[in-house]
Amino acid sequence: MSTPTSFFDYHLPKELIAQSSIEPRDHSRLMLIDRKTGRWQHKLFYEILHELYGGDVLVMNNTKVFRARLQAVVHGRRIELFLLRPREDGVWDALVKPGKYVNVGDIVELGEIQGDVLSKTDVVRIRFNQSDTQVIEYANAHGEIPIPPYVEEIPSRLDQYQTVYAQETGSVAAPTAGFHFTKELLEKIQEKGIEIHYVTLHVGLGTFRPMKSPTIEEHQMHSEFVSIDPSVAQAINQAKEEGRRVIAVGTTTVRTLEGVAAQDADMRISNVIPVLPSKGFSGDINIFITPGFRFRVVDALITNFHLPKSTLLVLVSAFAGRERMLAAYQEAVDQNYRFFSFGDAMFLYGKDEIHG
Repeated sequence: MSTPTSFFDYHLPKELIAQSSIEPRDHSRLMLIDRKTGRWQHKLFYEILHELYGGDVLVMNNTKVFRARLQAVVHGRRIELFLLRPREDGVWDALVKPGKYVNVGDIVELGEIQGDVLSKTDVVRIRFNQSDTQVIEYANAHGEIPIPPYVEEIPSRLDQYQTVYAQETGSVAAPTAGFHFTKELLEKIQEKGIEIHYVTLHVGLGTFRPMKSPTIEEHQMHSEFVSIDPSVAQAINQAKEEGRRVIAVGTTTVRTLEGVAAQDADMRISNVIPVLPSKGFSGDINIFITPGFRFRVVDALITNFHLPKSTLLVLVSAFAGRERMLAAYQEAVDQNYRFFSFGDAMFLYGKDEIHG
C-alpha cells in the first residue's frame, strides 16, 4: 500500500522561516516531545542539559561544509556549478544551472581547473584535472556558502553555517540540528558523565533533495558517504548492551547509525547485539526511513523543524508517529517557533508505542 507524499504536508507562514541562528546558539527554543504520551513542553535549548543523564551516549555528525556553489564557464557561457560529492579522486557529481548549456564531452572551466563532462542525468559527472583536495581548496577560496534557497542572505563567514564541532570536510549542507550546541554546553554535557561520539555523513542530495513524486515509495534516495570509527561503533554497541540511551543529534546521524545497522540486518537475529559492526564502517548508504521502520540503534533524537513534504519530516514521523509530529508542528507554528536550518529544535524521547 502506497503512502501519498501529501500526508507529510503542513502550512508554514513564511515569516517563521529563520534567516540566521539565535546568538548565543544554545538560547534557541526547544520543544520536548514524549513519544509515548505525545505530550510536549516548551524550553530553551540549553535546558537540554536537564534531559540528559549520566551514561547517555550523544552521537553527532562532524561533517564540515565547504563553499560548494561556484561560477564556472562552458563554451564561453557562465554557469553555476554546485559540487555535490567526489566519486573517485578528481571525479565529482554536480548540479548545473542552466543544465541545457552542459553536455557530455564538454569542458568545464573553474579558473585554472578544467573538467571533462563524463555523464549527464539528474546530476552531471565531471573529471577534473586536479585532486579532490585541490578542488575543495579552490571552492573554499572562490565559491559561495551553499545555503538553502529559503535563506535570503548568504552568511559572510563559513562558520555561521557550521557546527562548532565540524571536522571532516565534505558536506554541501550543514547538519543543522548541531547548530544549537556551543562549546560551553558540550563541556557541561561531558561533565555530567554523558558520552559524546562523532560519526560522519557528508550531506548531499540524499538529505536535501525534495520529494516530487506523488507517493513516498516512488522517491529515489541518492547515496551519501558515511563513516563510523571502530571505537565509536564499539562504544554504541556497549551502550545498547547495557540498556543506556543512544541519542542522535540530527537526522543525518540517525541515517548513518540506522543505515549501517541495516546493512546486514537481514542476516541477524532481530534483537541481536551488537547492532553495529565492531570494525566500523566506511562507504555509501542511501537509506530512506519511512513509517514502519524498525529503529535498532537510536533511542532519542534532537532535530530541527523540517520542510513540508521532505524526507526528513518522513523520518521523524517514522520515529514518533505522523499524526503526533504534525500536531507538534502545528503547535510550533502557533507558538511562533523558528523553522528550518537556522530555526529551533525538538527533542524526541521516550519509548513509542509502536517500536517500544
